[in-house]
Amino acid sequence: MDHQKPIVQLLDATREPFNLAIASARTCYSSKGILLPEDMIRTEKSLEIRDKVAKSTKKAGHLTTRQHPHFIFTLDKVSRQFVWSFLHSHPYYNSEQVSQRYVEVKKENYYIPPTLSGELKDLYLEAVEYASNAYFEYVELLHPFIQDEYFLVYKARANYPEKWQQPIKKKCLEVARYLLPLGTYTYLYHSVNGLTLHRYHRLMNSFDVPEEQRLVVEEMIEKVKELDPLYVDEMDDPIPLEETAEYQFFRDFYQDGSLEYRPEAAKNFVREFDEDMDNRYSRLVSYPSNGPEVLAASVRSVLGLSKSSMNDEEAIRMVMDPSKNKHLTSTLNETTMSPLSRAMFNVHYSFKKRISHSADSQDQRHRMVPGSRPVLMSQYTGMPDYIVPKVVLKYPQLEETYRRRMDGIFKHLNRFIDAGGKPEHASYLLPNAFPIRFYESGDLLNLHHKWRARTCYNAQEEIFQASVNELVDLAKVQPEIAKWIKAPCWIRLQGDIKPYCPEGDHFCGTQVWKRELSDYDRTL
Repeated sequence: MDHQKPIVQLLDATREPFNLAIASARTCYSSKGILLPEDMIRTEKSLEIRDKVAKSTKKAGHLTTRQHPHFIFTLDKVSRQFVWSFLHSHPYYNSEQVSQRYVEVKKENYYIPPTLSGELKDLYLEAVEYASNAYFEYVELLHPFIQDEYFLVYKARANYPEKWQQPIKKKCLEVARYLLPLGTYTYLYHSVNGLTLHRYHRLMNSFDVPEEQRLVVEEMIEKVKELDPLYVDEMDDPIPLEETAEYQFFRDFYQDGSLEYRPEAAKNFVREFDEDMDNRYSRLVSYPSNGPEVLAASVRSVLGLSKSSMNDEEAIRMVMDPSKNKHLTSTLNETTMSPLSRAMFNVHYSFKKRISHSADSQDQRHRMVPGSRPVLMSQYTGMPDYIVPKVVLKYPQLEETYRRRMDGIFKHLNRFIDAGGKPEHASYLLPNAFPIRFYESGDLLNLHHKWRARTCYNAQEEIFQASVNELVDLAKVQPEIAKWIKAPCWIRLQGDIKPYCPEGDHFCGTQVWKRELSDYDRTL
């Protein structure tokens, strides 16, 4: 099995992106109305002005004009680790990516670093093959147990078991994927504006996987250059890895100038981080003590009311009760455009989290609830470290096989490291189950959207559990806010929107709208 180059296609793009960006800049100061891209090149004088404006706005950092051009790429033969570390670690993108929850991974569908050779390449491939075999073996082992769990939820469907094998198989894939390595290939649509593309080019040599990032971003830039060389020509040079803040920290911290893998530091961090998590997925660590008062005052300021006209309880209910604020029941999520709903922007919360790489790859798609995610190998202790799905813990046979296979995965990873494998390449061999330890913060409006989506019983298991943890913690300190947030079906019930479940044929099989938050629990 040899390295395959990433497959990058520019599917669609804004016409004349450079001229559009500068036309938008000139329109800000034009007395002649809206200037169009073609106006930038009508005369020698207009060309001269265009180039002058391009340089001045770029130098001054007036870069909103570069957000008008958009580029739609398709990416194939790229790793999940690259997507998590680079493409989805910021809010300025849109992706539609193949699901590992519901699509079976093909054999030999894994990223191989192009600079690997000899013994290191052999050890890398052995590790990948071991994890791949573990995945396919576990899919088969899971089937009877997942089938039993499925029919415990959907009792009537047990009379026609053959009819429901497809959703049962998907549940098996969802659990088994925890064994897959982070180097597993994925494919996706990926759309960015021009400013984000500038940033990609500037930071393509940063941690975690600069080698793969460089390959992909260079291909993206080359496609855009074919469309409009001027747009690429004005991009800043990439920052060398050695000049990034993270690289310089590791170099200075270890004094010997080495960036080798350091398990002792990771052990101390992991012990310190985990000691107060109490096996939870998430814990509230920061909140405004006057959050309810700020929320209520924000509502009154929107409506132009004094406290004597609307007290705090009435104001909070006005914005958070779905029977009064019907925007909260909508699947379009138009709350950010609702004046009243925007009052929730003014209250913020922070959480300490420990969820698997697989779960966090979905969690980070909530781009407006950002997190400070780690340089991944800085958290690897050299010991097996992984999340175990709840259904696996329920059955001794599943748990024994899962833990044995995980031990084997980490044994192969350590053999690769001990032979001199670079941390960058070793990160691809970590399993999806590897825990991401980080902090995440958000405003109440965007957290509300996330919580109501992720307390659905169809949500990814760990994100569901983390969301329940967060709401339980919130209820302890600010119950007047937390009491209005539960699963989407409960919120639609309060707003008298039918059907209560918005999932249609994907109904979870449980009338969650009848449950209290303290009763939210599930195995699958």
